[in-house]
Parts: sequence; structure tokens; C-alpha cells
Amino acid sequence: MSSIIPVARDGVVPAQRAKSARRAAHFMVYSLVAAAIALFAVSLRTPWWFFRLYAPQYPHGLTLIISLSGLSGDTREVDMLNHYIGMAPLDSAATFERQYALVGVALIAFGLLVLTRWTQPARSWLLPALGAVLPVGFVLDCIYWLHKFGYELDPRAPLRLRGFTPQMFGNGTIGQFMTFARPELGFWLSLLAVLLLTAAGIVRARLTNPRLVVRPS
Repeated sequence: MSSIIPVARDGVVPAQRAKSARRAAHFMVYSLVAAAIALFAVSLRTPWWFFRLYAPQYPHGLTLIISLSGLSGDTREVDMLNHYIGMAPLDSAATFERQYALVGVALIAFGLLVLTRWTQPARSWLLPALGAVLPVGFVLDCIYWLHKFGYELDPRAPLRLRGFTPQMFGNGTIGQFMTFARPELGFWLSLLAVLLLTAAGIVRARLTNPRLVVRPS
């Protein structure tokens, strides 16, 4: 026989109902975490950020698309323009991050499973915190490389510009050129994954609710 913590003035929740509620909560948590991991996996092959550069000789603009594992778009043409202001080739940016993006996502996925299985419900906030490492880390890393490229210009370049950091959001200018930048699907998928992990953390934290606790007599 077993008894549970009273939750009402004139009665208690039956033990079987509490066990069923705990099983349902655990299933929901694992489902939410699994869905978040799947979104992170999909984002690996999905564009994360979009850049467009408007140059006089390219009236329709040049595009750059950044993903976790690569760079695509008009990279050759943009490198040609960047050469005139002394900016390093695009391929030299974030080589370590792009090479080990899959490993990073796999480590985050493994960490989420470990936290879900073995940490105390009171520490469930660690789930969204770990998930947020990916989108927040991506944005900070991009800002770092944009700043580095914009300020470490070759002084022997044909055109001399003052140091700058290209815009990560919205419209901007680089010398005579106009730029535009926005997040793409991969970034939004990662944010959705963090929201799912937040929901998982909330549900998991409620496992400490007396209504769900069964105590042996």
C-alpha cells in the first residue's frame, strides 16, 4: 500500500492517478526534448543568415547565405569587392566552427538527453539554457568575425576605409555600398527548439508538485 501527500482539504489524489500523471509528464518532457533535438539537426543543413550587398556594378545585389557548416551565394564576387578594401577572403572566416558544427550540435543533443534523464527537476532550467548556446553562440560568433574582418583591413589595399562592423540586422552601409541582413530559417528553427526546451523544463519542474509525488507508507 502507498499514500500520497494531501493536496485538498477533504481528500487526496489517488496514488494511481499520481503515477499516471508522472508518466504523462515524463513522456511530454522527452517528446519536447526529442523535437528540439530534431529541429537542431534540421537546422544544420538550413540557411541561418542572409546578407545582400548592393554595389554599383551589381544593381541587383550580391547575396551571401551563412549556414552552420558553410557559406554559399555570390562568394567569389563578394571576395573580389572585398579585395579592393583589404578584407580577408570569406573562406578564412569561422573555419573551426564550420568544420565542427555537426560535432557541436551532437554534443548539445547529448547534453540535453543527459540533463533530461539525470538532473533534478529543480534544475530543469538547464535545458533551455543549454539549447540557447547554439543560436546565441552563432550570433555572437558572427558578430566577432564581422568585426574582425571589418577592422583588420590590409593597409596596402587600393581603397582605404576606416574600420567598421557590418550590420547583422537590417540595412547598413560599407563605404559606397549598401547592405541588408536578416535571420533565415535555420536560426528560427533553433529559437523554436529553445522554446520547446523551455516548455520541457517547465513540465519537468512540475514533477516536484505534491500532486504528483507518491510516498510509500
